Amino acid sequence: MNLKMFLVVSCLFLVQVANGKEASVIPPRPEAPASPAAPQAPARPSRVLEPDSLHLVAVEALMSVSPERALPLAMKVLTGSADDEVKTRVLFVISQMDLPEAQAVLLETARNSQGELRQEAIQMIGIGGDPHALAGLTDIYKNGDETDRRSVLSAYLIADDSEAVFKIASNAKNEQEFEEAVHILGAMDATHLLRKLGEGGGFGESLIQALAIAGDTESLKRMALDASNPEQQLAAIQGLGIALDDDDKEGDSTLLQIYRSTSNVQVKEAARQGLMMSGNSEAIVVLFKDSNDDAEKSALLRTLTQIDDEAALPLIESTLLGKP
Repeated sequence: MNLKMFLVVSCLFLVQVANGKEASVIPPRPEAPASPAAPQAPARPSRVLEPDSLHLVAVEALMSVSPERALPLAMKVLTGSADDEVKTRVLFVISQMDLPEAQAVLLETARNSQGELRQEAIQMIGIGGDPHALAGLTDIYKNGDETDRRSVLSAYLIADDSEAVFKIASNAKNEQEFEEAVHILGAMDATHLLRKLGEGGGFGESLIQALAIAGDTESLKRMALDASNPEQQLAAIQGLGIALDDDDKEGDSTLLQIYRSTSNVQVKEAARQGLMMSGNSEAIVVLFKDSNDDAEKSALLRTLTQIDDEAALPLIESTLLGKP
């Protein structure tokens, strides 16, 4: 059962969400989360510009001008008194310019501006994907607040810069920072880097979840069969159920093997849940028919009804009518 897209979406709390007010060539400004730690400057009045506002139309028109001519004008807008809505749109235009100077402007804005404009500049660096500008985000991550750090991770995700995220995870100062970084690596399918992190510091729950997001069933199978570390085994079994595709028979057989071979109630429950998440109704039916324990059969029947009503019906009938 392929839940990759669902799991990737779970990581999008790091990505600034567009407000979707209007349809435009230039994406709408993202909603940047406010930082509780940062002192808030007095808010200056800001107009809500309509989609056909002359200012916004003029910004869109910049896209049709050569970058060499458009960049100086765009820089004047950024340093001038224009509305923040206009400035954020200008940042997008700059991010589309294939000029080193344009990337330098984005990086300078990310370093020296505040609030929403700063977060927008960081995101535009991710969209632009310029290696030098991406490298410049390192100091912003190191010295910024939580909002800045999440915006930088978002930029690396957009740019598919897995090495930069790996360095963040390797140097994480706390579990939350590590968890956010490895989940981004999972969304990037950076299996080799996740394995490298595990070899260096062990496979904790957050790292195993990231392996599940990346679909690394090979590593998860190995850990799921290893009973020497119960906590790791439980996390790996759960991760395996998430990572398995509908046609991964080997992975399903691993969960079936674990269920049958263990007497540990928690491990058995995790294997049953894993089979449910992978959508393997056939295995659940086999386990139901093999069991002589009413409590176990009840749990299996409930599981089956959650994934395949049609497969459950014969078992319901045999239970109610006493048919073999």
